[in-house]
Amino acid sequence: MQDHLLFHIVLLLVIAVVVVSISRRMHFPPILGYIFVGMIVGPYGFGWIQKEENISLLAEFGIVFLLFAIGLEFSMSQMLSMRRQVFGLGSLQVLATALLIFFLGWLAGLDNNTGIVIAGAFALSSTAIVIKQLTEQSEIHSRHGRSILGILIFQDIMAIPLLILIPTLAMNNGNDSALALSMAIAFLKGVAAVVVMHLLGRYLLRPLFHEVASSKSQELFTLTVLTVALSAAALTEEMGLSMTLGAFLAGMMLSETEYRHQIESDIRPFQDILLGLFFVTVGMLISIDLIIQHFWIILALTVVIFAVKGVVIYWSARLFQKEPGVAARISLSLAQVGEFGLVLMTLAFTYDLLPEEEGNILLTAAVLTMVIAPFMVKFNGKIAKILHRTSYRDNTENEETIKSHNPHLSNHVILCGFGRVGQTVGRFLHNANENFIALDMDILRVNEARAAGENVFYGDSSKQTILQSSAIDKAKIVMITFSDYHGALKVLKTIRHLNSEIPVLVRSLDDKHVNELIAAGANEVIPDTFESSIMLSSHLLLLIGKSPRQVLKQTRDIRRDRYRLLESFYPGEDDTSSLQEHQLMKGVIHSVALGEEAYAIGKRLGDIPLASFEVQVDAIKRGHVRGENPSEETRLRQEDHVILSGLPEAIDEAERYLLTGRMPKKLQESEAAEAS
Repeated sequence: MQDHLLFHIVLLLVIAVVVVSISRRMHFPPILGYIFVGMIVGPYGFGWIQKEENISLLAEFGIVFLLFAIGLEFSMSQMLSMRRQVFGLGSLQVLATALLIFFLGWLAGLDNNTGIVIAGAFALSSTAIVIKQLTEQSEIHSRHGRSILGILIFQDIMAIPLLILIPTLAMNNGNDSALALSMAIAFLKGVAAVVVMHLLGRYLLRPLFHEVASSKSQELFTLTVLTVALSAAALTEEMGLSMTLGAFLAGMMLSETEYRHQIESDIRPFQDILLGLFFVTVGMLISIDLIIQHFWIILALTVVIFAVKGVVIYWSARLFQKEPGVAARISLSLAQVGEFGLVLMTLAFTYDLLPEEEGNILLTAAVLTMVIAPFMVKFNGKIAKILHRTSYRDNTENEETIKSHNPHLSNHVILCGFGRVGQTVGRFLHNANENFIALDMDILRVNEARAAGENVFYGDSSKQTILQSSAIDKAKIVMITFSDYHGALKVLKTIRHLNSEIPVLVRSLDDKHVNELIAAGANEVIPDTFESSIMLSSHLLLLIGKSPRQVLKQTRDIRRDRYRLLESFYPGEDDTSSLQEHQLMKGVIHSVALGEEAYAIGKRLGDIPLASFEVQVDAIKRGHVRGENPSEETRLRQEDHVILSGLPEAIDEAERYLLTGRMPKKLQESEAAEAS
């Protein structure tokens, strides 16, 4: 009975439910729970499952679906917007870490194949643990959070060629020329796979999913998703490449379609469960006897992994001009070995590229770094402040900037967050002649908004000193406009510590955490629904004391104008994260600064053919004065800021014309045709 597959699966599920439930209650990552389940049931534990091969195929499907889901998240626009972090800092970290670990392995007497496997595996960090922990701590959009995200994206990309490398090494053991030839062939096969998947995605997948979606059958849609993911995996495996490469490419092709979010939600249950089985198989490889027997060696290896990766990542970040404190937080968060490192090592065991005893010692040390990782990520800020106290003095500079620009601030509104919802609320307040100050952690968005004359400042609204600089003791009300639950709790805690009476409005994605937010001090929690931005702004104006008739008039005006007021936004770094967002976005707002050599200086607005660019002039900022809806007789001066709204491509062309006088070819041809 012990060799029966169904018995093994049922046994694993029962134990997994118990252990993972306990892990969640103790705030441990579920990954660690699954690994512990494997240790319990495996041959080195109670021996209830003697051969992990019985579930290894299902576990491999977990990795396939993980890569498929990562492919769905893979966005070329996101990559381009973060290219310095991804391809610069990420590539430097992976290459430097791998080379140093390979050198240390060579000094320790490891053969080349083993050294390559360990170097590749240990260079990667845990995307699952780090992103989850940073998100819960509301640090994903911080300075170190964006750098960490960029590095993890590059690591996920590098996992693909490393997965191809393992079987190639096994087939050409000890033959360098044959290895080079095999790698070249594998590279060409990989290029061919990319081309094939691109063609299939362009000419087959989109019409296929359109047809399936039109049937309105959830069962058929899910079945199609599974078929596409597994078919792509089978295709690349038949080409002699990794199954995971095909799954990644299929996900990337489907990320270009409008069905991406539905596909992601359908694949998530399969991915999570089967990926859990993979970590169970990892746990089955860990021997308690081995840990006891080689305890000091494993402990020393764990310390070495943290030290080597931490030092390399720290100095890589410093080379990219990150402040010492920020570099320390990045290195502390990424110093562990990740799930893809475990994938590489288990694959290397399959191809006999790792000696059993030495490999298990290294694997155990890698798993131990993952056990410690959540705590290092959680306390990265406190540790970094101990190591680099001077690196955090910039908060004082932010506070002084806010105070100096708002010396008489009182009876105002504080907006925590100036994303799309925050900007919408700001426009309502502006139209109602209400003073407000906005705090945001996206430096690009802050710079754009401040250049356009908005009262927006860079600052973390969960910090007491930042809120005090914003005169929270004299404010009418505070609104938390971002939807991050954990971040909102932090801000609420700080607000209530400083001012127990001030009304606080909070935005929430849904009603799941309404009770917790109210218990934390929120007066009103507005879940996102249809027209959520309008609803939030209406509630805010009513609480300030505006008449219901005035609020209703603004709402009706916006609806009557077909929401034109809400269409354009100041873009931030996180607004280019997906093609889907670009398709939904009607336009952006951008401030064009006229330098001393700008073409438009001295010209009337009416003489500049901006309408032909399909952009609109919202305002002219001159010094500290912002003039809304300027007339065509307005003559532009040096150092004016022309605030334009429209599609990003149109604004780029209009800005080029204002600065240089060069007209795009298509507009020149259009004017020539009209003249003739």
